[in-house]
Amino acid sequence: MKKFNPNKNIIITLILVIVVVSVISITAARRANNQKTNLAQSVANDSVSIVDRVISAPVKFVENTFSNVQNLFVTYSENERLKNKIDSYDELAQKTKNQEREIKKLQAELKLNETLTDFEKVSANVITRSPDAWQDMLVIDKGSKDGLKINMAVLSQKGLVGRVIEVNLTSAKVELLTSANQNSDHFPVRISGKEGETFGLLRNYDEKTGTLIVNQLTGEKKLKAGDVVQTSGLGGNSPADLPVGTVVESKSDDYGLDKQVYVKPYADMYDMSVVTVVKRAAGDSE
Repeated sequence: MKKFNPNKNIIITLILVIVVVSVISITAARRANNQKTNLAQSVANDSVSIVDRVISAPVKFVENTFSNVQNLFVTYSENERLKNKIDSYDELAQKTKNQEREIKKLQAELKLNETLTDFEKVSANVITRSPDAWQDMLVIDKGSKDGLKINMAVLSQKGLVGRVIEVNLTSAKVELLTSANQNSDHFPVRISGKEGETFGLLRNYDEKTGTLIVNQLTGEKKLKAGDVVQTSGLGGNSPADLPVGTVVESKSDDYGLDKQVYVKPYADMYDMSVVTVVKRAAGDSE
């Protein structure tokens, strides 16, 4: 086996380098004199160019890869920043919608109060409405110190929603018209139409149609859709002329013995944040 001689290889390499450098120097000098490139110089230049490209290609690849990765991270950071900005805009937009919604409720309550000039009243905020008793009752932030008493009528937005059934010092419990409590003291009402007035008792709520049901009607007057329903004040537990809603239809009950009137309430029974408690008609004594 032929023994590898490193000294011999080094000498050969040095000779080749000296030859290449010499050729480049000579051809460069000649080019400076006659401005022409000979064959030897062309070969040397091409060789150096090839070696340069071979050496620089991996370096350029690494540089480009690093630059692309860096750009990717910059793009990701920018996208995250824009996403957070969009989320903040969405949150602000939703907050604005909620505020507009609350303003509309307060405006409706103010308009209602303007129509109740003949009554002494007090406004209150809804502080509790239990999910398991959503249709039955709510708690407000006014109580006996504000003059509230049991059986006082409660309105919201445009019409009647219920009555006070329990009073504490700084809070009160309100039973809603949507309550299924059959023992509740319901409201006597008056239905006004073109043919005159009909009286009845507001007793039930139809959850499917979202309508209040009036029965025990007096008289034989024909009722039509759109007839106005208000409290009658009969019975003494609530003042007269409080707005309730409008007639949708009237028909006989399941037994065909009594006529029932279905009334679309003015108030939204499911969306209440502010209410108005009617303490009494103006001029009435305690």
